[in-house]
Amino acid sequence: MPAPTHHFFLCTNQRPPGHPKGSCASLGSHPTFERFIQNLEEKNLWGKMKVTSTGCMGPCMAGPVLVCYPEGIWYQGVQPQDVDEIVEKHVLGGEPVQRLLMDPNLVG
Repeated sequence: MPAPTHHFFLCTNQRPPGHPKGSCASLGSHPTFERFIQNLEEKNLWGKMKVTSTGCMGPCMAGPVLVCYPEGIWYQGVQPQDVDEIVEKHVLGGEPVQRLLMDPNLVG
């Protein structure tokens, strides 16, 4: 299998309820991950795209957090309904989804 051109990492970290930082899982990252997997299967993108569930990546207040490599593009607030647009525009069209881009001051 060829190396994918886009590798997405989606935070699915779950903190205890009421934790002051919150968590991507409590903001809906698990259904978002499932939608990515559905896209992989429905559009047969196994050689073009890969999605990996990760632990905390830092900017919890902006979750669910998604980062794509090799570009190093960070997305914030990604919900299941955003996945089709990310796949169409970013993976297939080569353009990031501007409305979901994370503030560069939060990355790091």
